[in-house]
Amino acid sequence: MHKSVLLQEVIEIFNPQPGQKYIDATINGGGHAKAILERIRPEGKLLGIDLDCDLISELKEEKNESLQLACGNFADIVKISKEYNFEKVNGILLDLGFSSYHIEKSGRGFSFMRDEPLDMRYRTAVSGNGSKIKTALEILNNEDEREIGRILREYGEERFAARIAKVIVEQRKIKPITSTFQLVEVVERSTPRWYHRRSIHPATKTFQALRIAVNRELKNLEKALEDSINILAGHGKIIVISFHSLEDRLVKNFFKEKEKEQKLKILAKKPIRPTPLEIKINPRSRRAKLRTALKII
Repeated sequence: MHKSVLLQEVIEIFNPQPGQKYIDATINGGGHAKAILERIRPEGKLLGIDLDCDLISELKEEKNESLQLACGNFADIVKISKEYNFEKVNGILLDLGFSSYHIEKSGRGFSFMRDEPLDMRYRTAVSGNGSKIKTALEILNNEDEREIGRILREYGEERFAARIAKVIVEQRKIKPITSTFQLVEVVERSTPRWYHRRSIHPATKTFQALRIAVNRELKNLEKALEDSINILAGHGKIIVISFHSLEDRLVKNFFKEKEKEQKLKILAKKPIRPTPLEIKINPRSRRAKLRTALKII
């Protein structure tokens, strides 16, 4: 079951009040959203956005007049917020962790622990600009060695990116790489034994890199951050929860830049991390970092 990370910290920072309006731009299982809704009812409103239409459909089954739901990309947050009349909101949340649903139920190849087709798309439709979203399978079997190496190096910070890319290209000449277990076997064959004995699985960074590339996560995040400022009311707050260094670095630098431009005020100079108790209860939270800023009028 999906557990919302840093839930208490999110509520303390937002301090939601009755009648206010919020956007949860990555509503996922709805944990953060439900906690906010409890505090802004009855006149308050929350708009929940998620790229995965299956998750939105599940949430729609729970009738709630204060909650509006939209299946879409948070990179289109301005367009979606106008459509639902959610401009000048009191807070925007971006929880960048992907759902337990995607690992355990989606069947789209997000986890190296299950033998599934290598899809990795959150959404099986086209991207925002109308182009078809490539699956992980298409990237692995169609891109050249240099491009695969770049994806693994830049999006996964994988130290053996070049070696893994080389073996991927060699393997696909014999047989297309179509499943998660095939990819895991390639990664294990490409990396030294000591790399397999670390605390994280040797395929972790490869899977991360492909997921980011398939869903264009960093480009979408850049746009969502920039556009969110225009939707926030004066003194409105933005919270971003990230789970790997690339996301956190992007958010950190964005907040610093906007503070220099006197558009935002950073509320916590260092990222807020889960408590040891939360990590014990929910081990997946261990890599979470929360950064937050206030919009200056």
